[in-house]
Amino acid sequence: MIELRNVSLRYGSREILKDVSLTIEDKKIKAILGPSGAGKSTIIKLMLGLIKPTSGQVLVDDVDITHFSEVELFPIRQKMGIVFQGNALFDSMTVTENMSFFLRENLNLPESEIAARVHEQIKFAGLEGFENSLPDSLSGGMRKRVAIGRALIFHPKMVLFDEPTAGLDPVSSKKILDLIKRLQSEIGLGAVIVTHILQDVFAVADSVAVLYQGKIIFNDVPQKLYDSTHSFITSFLSNPED
Repeated sequence: MIELRNVSLRYGSREILKDVSLTIEDKKIKAILGPSGAGKSTIIKLMLGLIKPTSGQVLVDDVDITHFSEVELFPIRQKMGIVFQGNALFDSMTVTENMSFFLRENLNLPESEIAARVHEQIKFAGLEGFENSLPDSLSGGMRKRVAIGRALIFHPKMVLFDEPTAGLDPVSSKKILDLIKRLQSEIGLGAVIVTHILQDVFAVADSVAVLYQGKIIFNDVPQKLYDSTHSFITSFLSNPED
């Protein structure tokens, strides 16, 4: 569904990405693994058209979006839900209001359809009984589930996750990873997971690309990470918490 072809990105003299090529398949879960500051979140921004590459192409469903305007990007972005690392919820809005806000702002849907979609995502995320709660009253894991429900509200084909379990306790992390797997098994969606947490990769990913110093140094199934002789990967496997 999404393809980066020979993408490079510079900010002044700083090279963030160097000739990165990557394919994200429909209905598959792709992890992008790497240390903090490696450019992982930048790849998500490129996929959404939030930033433009210095060179190379970004394609969504075989359409080159590299030079699209904001108006042209709107239908493209509807194909992709995004779950930000900090969730990006509206503090003054309830769970229901957070989920319905973008639908009401961007699509001319009847209120009955909006209510049905919100109910669908509240049920999927296991948030029944919290419809009228404010984000501040929820745990970190529950806020993440609200963000996932909101990402699904447009019925996307792919969901992009930026560090989905960062800062969560092990029980909450497992619930989020289980939810990501259900996206694939129950709804048939694909996902991209940007993470620095090795356990997350092995828990949900069909394949993993390792980004190091702006380059893809590995792109295969997670189990083959142990066959790699690259010094960063062998060090990372030995010290996954670093």
